[in-house]
Amino acid sequence: MRSTPPNRPSGHRRWRRIGTAAAATTALLLTGFGTAVQADAAQQSASTKVTWTATPCATPQHKGELACNSYRVTGGLTAFQKQQAAKTGVTPKAADATTPSGYGPTDLQSAYGLTSAAASNGSGETIAIVDAYDDPNAEADLATYRSYYGLSACTTANGCFKKVSQTGSTTSLPSANTGWAEEISLDLDMASAICPNCNILLVEATSATMANLGTAVNRAVTLGAKYVSNSYGGSESSSDTTYDSSYFNHAGVAITVSAGDSGYGAEYPAASRYVTSVGGTALSKATSTTRGWTETVWKTSSSEATGSGCSSYDAKPSWQTDTGCTKRTISDVSAVADPATGVSVYDSYGITAGWYTFGGTSASSPIIAGVYALAGTPSSSSYPASFPYAAAGTSALNDVTSGNNGSCSTTYLCTAQSGYDGPTGWGTPEGVSAFTG
Repeated sequence: MRSTPPNRPSGHRRWRRIGTAAAATTALLLTGFGTAVQADAAQQSASTKVTWTATPCATPQHKGELACNSYRVTGGLTAFQKQQAAKTGVTPKAADATTPSGYGPTDLQSAYGLTSAAASNGSGETIAIVDAYDDPNAEADLATYRSYYGLSACTTANGCFKKVSQTGSTTSLPSANTGWAEEISLDLDMASAICPNCNILLVEATSATMANLGTAVNRAVTLGAKYVSNSYGGSESSSDTTYDSSYFNHAGVAITVSAGDSGYGAEYPAASRYVTSVGGTALSKATSTTRGWTETVWKTSSSEATGSGCSSYDAKPSWQTDTGCTKRTISDVSAVADPATGVSVYDSYGITAGWYTFGGTSASSPIIAGVYALAGTPSSSSYPASFPYAAAGTSALNDVTSGNNGSCSTTYLCTAQSGYDGPTGWGTPEGVSAFTG
């Protein structure tokens, strides 16, 4: 059984970068070449530089488990905070747990042309979130997020929220896990941000193995969800085509999967031909564009970036026609994933209760699941991964044309370009028309 991809970075690298900058400034002062003003400037720069750490579930606890694809910001000023500072002229304090420091529903809906659809669509639709282990505070944390942003209540009592195990039980749930609880909060909040009128079904797998997570996907479909988000992955294996038929071949259901956070290289289940593989971008406000936003490929380093690649095992689906990969190419579409331009999440289990900013393609997968939900129920015989391909090259998708997630011999598989590319697929949503069919 596969496990997390090799060379997954930890948060320590980012702290070392800041420490190195501070040490260099100190050396200048000691040798007489620096000034107190320079030291202050260096400290200011260090305090505003965004730092983050991999969510604990990004490192599997047991052999054979898959990794979640998320990062939690630990300090500095995020893109959202800088945006707020530009409005008010007041530089905020570095990110802490007392107030949101990432993009909220209004920002995300604006960035992806979803404001009108989010207000009027989604009623009666159910987005399923598939994760491993239990988050005991899932419903309460979701309530805090939705209340803060003025979204309608989504609770067990009013029928909007439901939490079950992979067997469908509402009472016999998996063991609790703090790392996966952070992932669950991220996923639930992103589904809410994009489709606030949707119902949410949280299906918790007994563990993070493909067998258990796949069983949870099947349970979500059995319980009626037409949109299923999966924010986890691992290295490919020869068993993947079997997993395809066992867990992901659900016609008429939009199944989204994170492309991964380790840079260039195929992951599964993002490589499944039956799912929409979702890459990641860095999202920033841009007053110079009509859209008001701009995006590039998310890449922090060669081993910390959105995933993409050419599958070694999965056949290329009929709707995918790129010629540089004879099998399944990752990704199909994309959305925000860079922690420095990350999203606001409320979480309380196992960490200080409060507001956090998250990134990773764990954010982009539930965002795209929400867009599918806003677009409406797929036809019963369709494979919704094909829908964006029918809209390729149109204004229904924001083409991301700059950045890369590493190096590769077939350039478009790891480098953004006009039209299709591996890191961002056909681009990011501009409304819902590219996600209906």
